[in-house]
Amino acid sequence: MLTNALRYAVLLALVSLAAASDPEPAIPYFKQVRDVSISAPDRQNYVVVDAAIWNHARPDLADLRLYDGATQVPYQLTSERAAIFAEESEAKILNLAQRGDHTEFDLDVAPVTEYNRIHLAIDRKDFLITATVTGRNDLAGADPAPWPSPSTLFDFTRENLGANSTIALPVWSFRFVHVRLSPGILPKDIRQATVSFLQEKKAFWTSAGNCQHSGEQKHKTILTCDVPSSMPIDRIVFDVPASRANFRRQVNVTNDRGTQIAAGSISRIRMNRAGTTVVTEDLTLNIYRDYTGRLTITIDNADDPPISFDWVQPQSVERRLYFEPQGKTSLKLYYGDDKLSSPVYDYAKFFREDPNSVGATLAAESPNPAYRDRPDERPWSERHGIVLWAAMVLAVAVLAGLAWRGLKSEPTR
Repeated sequence: MLTNALRYAVLLALVSLAAASDPEPAIPYFKQVRDVSISAPDRQNYVVVDAAIWNHARPDLADLRLYDGATQVPYQLTSERAAIFAEESEAKILNLAQRGDHTEFDLDVAPVTEYNRIHLAIDRKDFLITATVTGRNDLAGADPAPWPSPSTLFDFTRENLGANSTIALPVWSFRFVHVRLSPGILPKDIRQATVSFLQEKKAFWTSAGNCQHSGEQKHKTILTCDVPSSMPIDRIVFDVPASRANFRRQVNVTNDRGTQIAAGSISRIRMNRAGTTVVTEDLTLNIYRDYTGRLTITIDNADDPPISFDWVQPQSVERRLYFEPQGKTSLKLYYGDDKLSSPVYDYAKFFREDPNSVGATLAAESPNPAYRDRPDERPWSERHGIVLWAAMVLAVAVLAGLAWRGLKSEPTR
């Protein structure tokens, strides 16, 4: 009898430790539903994740599901961040010389066949010049093809306003490029030249929250921002009146616990030297750490007067669900099931974003009329803790009884 009891206790303990399998998606377990209207059913579509989805879906969006009737429609979730793809190669500098009051040289870009950027390594500080370029396939061939838009190159180290030494072009395939610099740079200052084919993917942004001026402290401007706690904030954009130029200010952002979540600078440069004008600005600050519902922005003005802002806007990178309608003109989007993990689709493994994809329209959010609570899918041990403890106590008692009986039956010496 004791042996049978021990077997039962061990079996009960093993069963109790078996974990429940991962929950499967099912329409009745989603709390929210949205109608998806498709205007171009013959091509790739996408829907944009909006504030309602962020508020009621899982924070990682793992519970989003598209359905055609009772059948799941595979999708790929993407973040529409800006991306730069570039392959850089060094170009050979030929015929570098000073001609009159300016510097000229040729670049042999072989074996590169296409490029749209030329970067010059200039060993000089505090300058403002222009660079004009022409292209040809033979170094001493026919009339060269000029690019009519000169590039402005500058170094404002003394003013602490940054530098630029890159010549922007359309996509060129000329093997040789002739570069002419306006006065101010000597041949010995040109250290290196590289060419690259730069491809940029534009980012898409969604407004998230709002900011207001909170006052001035000594040498500092303070702004506070109320942002949705469920929506990720990826950057803050500062809009400065066009009349304000030639500034660079250090910016610090903290959450409501005082933890720094971003640091950097904002700037705008508009300078003219010897008839050459340069205009450049950087008025965005990326957020790189977690935050809660309120942000504090501190702008260090040093000894300069404060900057006024038309507006300051937190923004979130747009998230999209890409899918293939397969001729369907309407689908349903479900979410609000905290138990689900991210889906795994073949569609996502081989996904390629179509530049001609079309945005589908999401209807207003509504409660899922078929919703009901999931059954308790916790492991048996969590749902029946008392029984588990009783089985373990029984097992210990049985083992103790067997040991005691063995000791009593051993002959005394």
